[in-house]
Amino acid sequence: MQQRNSGNRRPSGTDGSDFSYRMVVDNRYTKVAKGKSTLSKVLVIQAVVVLLGVVDILFSLLNKEPLEILAAASISITSISIIIGELGRKRSRVSFLKFYMVASSVGVVGSIASGIELKASTPLLGLSNWETDKFDVLKIACVCVGLFVQIFSISKTTSLIGNMSPPKRAS
Repeated sequence: MQQRNSGNRRPSGTDGSDFSYRMVVDNRYTKVAKGKSTLSKVLVIQAVVVLLGVVDILFSLLNKEPLEILAAASISITSISIIIGELGRKRSRVSFLKFYMVASSVGVVGSIASGIELKASTPLLGLSNWETDKFDVLKIACVCVGLFVQIFSISKTTSLIGNMSPPKRAS
């Protein structure tokens, strides 16, 4: 039996000449790690957009305006989908990520419909009532940013799901 040498001596075979025989991490796993990191940032951005929507709804309620049910529903759907997307990202659950994509898309479509309803009900950027128009511009900007982030989110989540799935074997 050999005893372990203590000190600064390098064990044999680690001089770099065995580099070609070392195991290499599959490229798919590094793509999954990068995809999870990117999706985390996208989820934070989506949460900020939803928070702006919540602030907008709170300001409209404080001004004694009626609650926009479509906007509130789309914000709540998107909030729930962000939580499920975070769970799917952390636990590598493909089914959660698929649900996140569908639910957040429904939330964004609802916010787009709310924005269209807003534009149809009030003239935008009129100089007569600037206080109301500031909040309308904020709503439209949130919808546009939310749509852009959603498109980016779908592409990144689809890529992440594809890299999480086991590789197909050739028959």
